[in-house]
Amino acid sequence: MLKYETLVLGELATNTYLLCSQDSRNCFIIDPADDSTAISDQILALKLNPKAIILTHGHFDHAMATLDLQLIFKIPLYCSSLDLFLLQRLSQTATHWLGREINIPNIKKIDKDLNKTRILKLGNIDIHLLKTPGHTPGGSCIYIPSQNLLFSGDTLFKQAIGRTDFSYASESDMNKSLKKLSMLPSKTIILSGHGPPTTIKNEFS
Repeated sequence: MLKYETLVLGELATNTYLLCSQDSRNCFIIDPADDSTAISDQILALKLNPKAIILTHGHFDHAMATLDLQLIFKIPLYCSSLDLFLLQRLSQTATHWLGREINIPNIKKIDKDLNKTRILKLGNIDIHLLKTPGHTPGGSCIYIPSQNLLFSGDTLFKQAIGRTDFSYASESDMNKSLKKLSMLPSKTIILSGHGPPTTIKNEFS
């Protein structure tokens, strides 16, 4: 059985998730926003054992605490290599969108390429990686069929979808990704990158 904790962090109110095994206390950190102290404090308070950081996509508001957490917990980074170009300009992008100078190291490498990965395991639970480009080229959703959970990043929100007006985004790819998600069981709970939870039924019925 897996549980998750939600931390809403940063100026863009990003949802950072701690997905953990109840048996082993091992966990994945999903989309660490800009407060490594809050995230690490919660991990320590819950006595969790982080195994990796998973980024649903490469935007700065989902990744700013990544390098700090890697240093603290000595864990690898999982993300699609198609979004590495975004991670390599993290500081510049954050500065642009937040309107002030942001001095954080850019991320130079990914340890596991989610573009080449279909399934991860946490304890004995299979975690499926769904390729959902559109908002970014390497957008991924984290789907746990056994528990009807979908971490959708910025692909799908409650009554909204991710932006496709960036130069590297694709409305066509987004439509294909949304069609893929619409085929999931209607009771699937959607845990998005921003905002409250919803369900497949609510978004596609």
